[in-house]
Amino acid sequence: MTFLTRSTPVRPTPAAWLLVFAAWLLATLATLGALFFGEVMMLTPCVLCWYQRIFMFPLVLLLPLGLFPYDHKVARYGLALAVPGSLIACFHLLVAAGVIPEAMLPCSQGVPCSVTVIEWFGFVTIPLLSAAAFLTITALLLATHLRACK
Repeated sequence: MTFLTRSTPVRPTPAAWLLVFAAWLLATLATLGALFFGEVMMLTPCVLCWYQRIFMFPLVLLLPLGLFPYDHKVARYGLALAVPGSLIACFHLLVAAGVIPEAMLPCSQGVPCSVTVIEWFGFVTIPLLSAAAFLTITALLLATHLRACK
């Protein structure tokens, strides 16, 4: 019965471990930023922001569980959250930029998704920060996954 036997643990390459650690660090920073905007600055999140939080917050707990001890499948588990989060974040970025027509907006009640609440340096908005965080986490986890498949 081979499915009951325990295989030898996989020793991570330093690069794979660091990639997952960087993804965790970025997810933690994004989570703390979202909590800062919501709880300290009292900015009510829109519907798309809530959906993105649903995908970002668990990464803060999931990724370190795959680091200590290292599990080479952590990238796959993280990608299951990061990819849909990236899609929602990119959609939110298009909504905020006015590319998506008003009829397709999911924010019919509460805070509108197309309103720019914060704009730093003339172009950095909350949807841009979220999309950058999700896409970077996705790239880091994808690089880790591809290294493990070699």
